[in-house]
Amino acid sequence: MDLSAINPVLFVAGFLVAATPLIFAALGELVVEKSGVLNLGVEGMMIIGAICGFATAVETGSPLLGFAAAAVGGALLSLLFAFLTQITLANQVASGLALTLFGLGFSALLGQSYVGIKPPRLPDVNFGPLHDIPVIGPIFFSHDIILYLGFALVVAVWAVLKFTRMGLILRAVGESHEAAHALGYKVVRIRTLAIMFGGACAGLGGAYISLIRVPQWTEGMTAGVGWIALALVVFASWKPWRLLLGAYLFGGITQLQLNLQGAGVAIPVEYLAMSPYIITILVLVILSADKSAAPASLGRTFHASH
Repeated sequence: MDLSAINPVLFVAGFLVAATPLIFAALGELVVEKSGVLNLGVEGMMIIGAICGFATAVETGSPLLGFAAAAVGGALLSLLFAFLTQITLANQVASGLALTLFGLGFSALLGQSYVGIKPPRLPDVNFGPLHDIPVIGPIFFSHDIILYLGFALVVAVWAVLKFTRMGLILRAVGESHEAAHALGYKVVRIRTLAIMFGGACAGLGGAYISLIRVPQWTEGMTAGVGWIALALVVFASWKPWRLLLGAYLFGGITQLQLNLQGAGVAIPVEYLAMSPYIITILVLVILSADKSAAPASLGRTFHASH
């Protein structure tokens, strides 16, 4: 066992990368839940985003086009969920689970011909002299544009929810869809747009795994990140900044267990691989969220006849 092989600078830079798919997926789900909808299909939308992004990047040679395709793929799959839950008024939990199962199966079918192919690389953002600052440069100024977009999206979602009329309407729909409907707001339209935003974010998170974090395509490669994203929204009490901290916690533990495997720690690999999930669940239990923070209409079906 050689712990000196773990480079602290590379470790921190690595956990920022590991946290990014989770930031996108959880942030999208946070917006969906703020509108009063519970979508358990995050994992399915992520894996569809992963294969749409991977296939598009390989075929066009452009990783950015791949990310755009991933967002579209995730949003289109989320439209299926929106149709089931907002138009046919199907059960949200059952529809979300069906979405995940469909996404996992369909992505495996789409990805058969892409196994073993390397995607084109997305270059890092050029920060000039900032990149050369010791320690800080390699940690914060040596990443791709999508990682910084994830952080910017957290700021944007926080600002929209807290300071804008759009955020107020979204929260009103989530708190009481009957009252929002009585005030003349189009509840189904607002929720459908929130669901599509969540789908696009999940798709981006999935593509980040297949194009940057693990630049290859393997079946089921999201490996439960969508479920952790769902738990993270609750852990964060539906607050974007707490969500960011939770994502960095999970990313840090994920990166640490990979580094410990590389250093040859005498712990079975299976236990190390389990550790990010176990520790995240323990933190969730210890810091069990303030239940009053949940949107009051979360998971409840809106009947337009109200």
